Amino acid sequence: MATPAPPRPIDQWPAGLALQGVLCDIDDTLTHEGRLVPAALLGLARLQEAGLRVVPVTGRPAGWVDQIARIWPVDAVVGENGGLWFWMGEGKLQRRFLQPEAERAQNRARLDALAAALLAEVPGCALASDQGYRALDLAIDFCEDVPPLSEAAVDQIVAAFTRRGATCKVSSIHVNGWFGAFDKLTGVHRLHQDRWGAPLDPSRWAFFGDSANDEPMFGAFPWSVGVANVDRFLPRMASWPSFITKQPGGHGFAEAVDVLLNRRAPEAATPAAG
Repeated sequence: MATPAPPRPIDQWPAGLALQGVLCDIDDTLTHEGRLVPAALLGLARLQEAGLRVVPVTGRPAGWVDQIARIWPVDAVVGENGGLWFWMGEGKLQRRFLQPEAERAQNRARLDALAAALLAEVPGCALASDQGYRALDLAIDFCEDVPPLSEAAVDQIVAAFTRRGATCKVSSIHVNGWFGAFDKLTGVHRLHQDRWGAPLDPSRWAFFGDSANDEPMFGAFPWSVGVANVDRFLPRMASWPSFITKQPGGHGFAEAVDVLLNRRAPEAATPAAG
């Protein structure tokens, strides 16, 4: 596998881009050491005020996506690594799932059986504390609320998912696994068609992320940014971000928002419709 080109410093972001919106991961992209960075939340609001659409794209569960879509300064949220997407429309929460209810129920039974086997196979891992709010996937905690596991243990979790026919992705805190062919990029494409009635043009959106479950997004979006802590996940990824910040997590996101807004095309500063 050829090594991708190294990310460029964020201060090399080009001037004059006419973007439609910004997509961003949440954990360790908007947060730092487990807490939402105030300047990152303000950055989301600043992007909206500048006329850009704002869409977090996360591995977090349906329950979190519900709350974020209702309360945060965002236009929609994609959750569970692309399996669902919610937004506020006409004063009500609009909820969409990639899989119908019967298929989700069938897959949940398979995931519950997989969870029991996996917890027995890999000492020290645990169900993620937000597992009860999930609709489509199984999240195994390797460092959020448990003592950090080794890279070898994370690889063992991935192998256990893969051996049983599940898709899985490694985030900065969890290994997420599910049955079905989808990822963050799939969910973003489906959201864009449902929410705005048109296909997504990746060249008109920027994406911000931090870990291996963001790899499909880094590969698809030419204007992709990794916050500084993405560095430790690069060996796991075939697609790397185009740019990288100096600061980690939400501090890096806020750093990049300043650059993006300062260098935005003047004619692009009118609010986006919808």
